[in-house]
Amino acid sequence: MEWISDIFTGQTFTQAILILCIICAAGLALAKIRFWGISLGVTFVFFTGILAGHLGITINQDMLLFAQNFGLVIYIYSLGVQVGPGFFTSFKQGGVKLNLLATSVLIIGSAMAVALVPVTGISLPDMMGLLCGAVTNTPMLGAGQQTLLQIEPGNIDGSNDMALACAVGYPFGVIGVILAVIVLKALFRKKYGSPAQKDESLENTFVAEYHVSNPAIFGHSIKDIMQVSGRRFVISRVWKDGKVSIPASDTVIDKDDHLLVISGKHDVDAIRTLFGDQENTDWNKKDIDWNSIDSQLVSRHVLVTKPNLNGIKLGSLRLRNSYGINITRVNRAGIDLLASPSLRLQLGDKLTIVGETKAIDNVANILGNQEKQLKNPNLFAIFIGLAIGLIIGSIPFSIPGMSMPVRLGLAGGPIITGILMGAFGPRLHLSIYTTRSANLMLRQLGLIIYLAALGLSAGKDFFETVFRTEGLIWIAVSFALAVVPVLVVGYVATKWAKVDYAGNVGMLCGSMANPIALDYANTTVDGDEPSVAYATVYPFSIFLRVISIQIIMLLFC
Repeated sequence: MEWISDIFTGQTFTQAILILCIICAAGLALAKIRFWGISLGVTFVFFTGILAGHLGITINQDMLLFAQNFGLVIYIYSLGVQVGPGFFTSFKQGGVKLNLLATSVLIIGSAMAVALVPVTGISLPDMMGLLCGAVTNTPMLGAGQQTLLQIEPGNIDGSNDMALACAVGYPFGVIGVILAVIVLKALFRKKYGSPAQKDESLENTFVAEYHVSNPAIFGHSIKDIMQVSGRRFVISRVWKDGKVSIPASDTVIDKDDHLLVISGKHDVDAIRTLFGDQENTDWNKKDIDWNSIDSQLVSRHVLVTKPNLNGIKLGSLRLRNSYGINITRVNRAGIDLLASPSLRLQLGDKLTIVGETKAIDNVANILGNQEKQLKNPNLFAIFIGLAIGLIIGSIPFSIPGMSMPVRLGLAGGPIITGILMGAFGPRLHLSIYTTRSANLMLRQLGLIIYLAALGLSAGKDFFETVFRTEGLIWIAVSFALAVVPVLVVGYVATKWAKVDYAGNVGMLCGSMANPIALDYANTTVDGDEPSVAYATVYPFSIFLRVISIQIIMLLFC
């Protein structure tokens, strides 16, 4: 039976993989436990790893570091690809505001850490380690350790103490941000409603019927009306004298016509002014049988599956004029987009098409509409993206007045690359499509492996440090550094900056570089709004974190 003992104790690759798998499985089993109806989810994997490390379980150090870093890279890159298509649009709509708020979180937390050094008697390097743990930012820790060793080349013990402080602060940073999210949800539940009840399919678009009564548009074509209005909308159907038809760009709008218009929610008032009275019929209900509206037209969903259409502008296909159909919506990753001529198609887009059955069949042949083609994983884009991300993360940036270069690291490089590939890959005809379930699988797999390895590496001296007077002070400080900046900025963001709940918690998780808290925040809403806000502020926040700790160490150490 010695072989059983060797499997669990021998420092082999098999033993390393086996131990990590057991930690992940045990943590995921514990993740089902709920406290007051709340589960910390995959955070239990981290705690299970800490317990295993405390019990003296060890694995090959090289394997441990590889698993930790590779898991982090997979998670961060997959997150970037997921939110990339909507990243720059989100940045234009509110990204500057979100990044300013995220920077405020950094400033408040850093100022608190420096101010607490003389109050608590904790050395600056240890305080910076606690700050890294509170904001769950391992690249920040690495930059701080390098700066300390540059200032004091022989201070290896001080560098190790920073890592230990980070390990002590890390779980309380995770819990602190999650608790802050819970508090913010409780405070603003009535004002913003229950985020979990939002219908993500209606998040960006709104369907309404209008009775044309504005004399200014009588006798004008749809193309002319759109040019004059300056608004983006799609007219799905036109009723003239009780007969329904699909309009073309040269269709003339007359008095008393009825129009079915799809637009952005923020444009509804302007479109009502443009066309006239809005009818009371609710066209946004999920149970509407669109095919029963008339006997001649049908509404179908068609998938874009032909690779040569990836990145092609919708208007360049001239489908409306050629086949007499109307594309009312484009659903991408669960979010409805307006079917404008300038919209670039991506593999996996689901188009809602209205028209005659034969015409829609012809369009389906052009677009592909072969769902099985989308189920094949596109591994080339994943690995080439990871490689590019690691290269970008390793590029040194020299800053005037600082003796050591700054790098984006294993987290900053991959997420920036993922965002850029998600946003611009189709324009370069590079297919980055993965199904939502496949993307979620990659993200969860990377995150869980990362947490298991991180917990195992930090568990050896964790309890010895925690259950001392010094450790209790460290816990209190790290918890304060995690909670206070988040609550202050979160309250200001909602109360005065008018940021909605989903964007607010995503921004806060991103500013704290806290993927675990983001994972919890995503369970409180439908849709990817927290992830989009997270990715909007994360690259800039992590860059500032890496720079700020070096500046603080150089100025005050």
